[in-house]
Amino acid sequence: MLRLFKSKWFIVSLVTIVLLVLIGITANRSSRMTWLRNMLNVPLKPVQGLFTSAGRKVEDLLAYFHDIDALREENEALRAELEELRRQNREYADLKAQNDELRRALSLKTEFADYTIAGANIIAVEPGNWFSVFKVDVGLDDGIRADFPVVTGSRGLVGRVLNADKSTSNIQTIIDEESAVSGWIAKPGGGHAIVKGDLQLKEEGLCKLIYIPIEVDVEVGDVIETSGVGGIYPKGIEIGKVIEVRKTNSELDRYAIVQPTADFKRLEEVFILKSEKK
Repeated sequence: MLRLFKSKWFIVSLVTIVLLVLIGITANRSSRMTWLRNMLNVPLKPVQGLFTSAGRKVEDLLAYFHDIDALREENEALRAELEELRRQNREYADLKAQNDELRRALSLKTEFADYTIAGANIIAVEPGNWFSVFKVDVGLDDGIRADFPVVTGSRGLVGRVLNADKSTSNIQTIIDEESAVSGWIAKPGGGHAIVKGDLQLKEEGLCKLIYIPIEVDVEVGDVIETSGVGGIYPKGIEIGKVIEVRKTNSELDRYAIVQPTADFKRLEEVFILKSEKK
């Protein structure tokens, strides 16, 4: 027994228990031991403050975990709301794309009143960064025939229908080395020239302007349009702009580099101008 009283932990535990009992007794205001409460208030005040502080910390900790749960629920709700907004945004983008396509088709119909406009999606392209021939998802059953002009929604020249089968068609673009289009240098004093595909320039998405009239001062920035000569392309379709003029020893051999209006790296859809003329 004496060994227990010599133990520091036993003495501390015993004192703590006694203090707790005394606090419980003196906490009752109706207790007759008011004198004892008054006598113990001063020495026990630090101990009471310690327990009060500890209690508040426990309450704060419980409130913290409660706030975490509330934040987690709020976060899940916000995630669901964000996903719904993303879905609506995708639907809006699809509807906008369809609306833009209809607007472009209507604009083309106004521009080319003598033609029927057929929209087509590109479904196959040749390997490489730039494609000079590609396949679309309309064909003979849709009234598509060889040599029909092909343009973008912004009325830039793409090329022509090379051939068609029952449900698909192959399109030859103006950057293909086998392509040649009668062009017009669209400025005062302009003239006819030929926009020709080039094997090396094709790799850069460019084409060449050749047979430039000697009296025409072709310059960087000049716009080249279809001339209407040749029976395939109607007059006035924008082919591209001159980005460089290259001169040789002979004035007759000069040529220009043309940046097509159509972006042959990012085409996804085109419009075919269907004509009923034989």
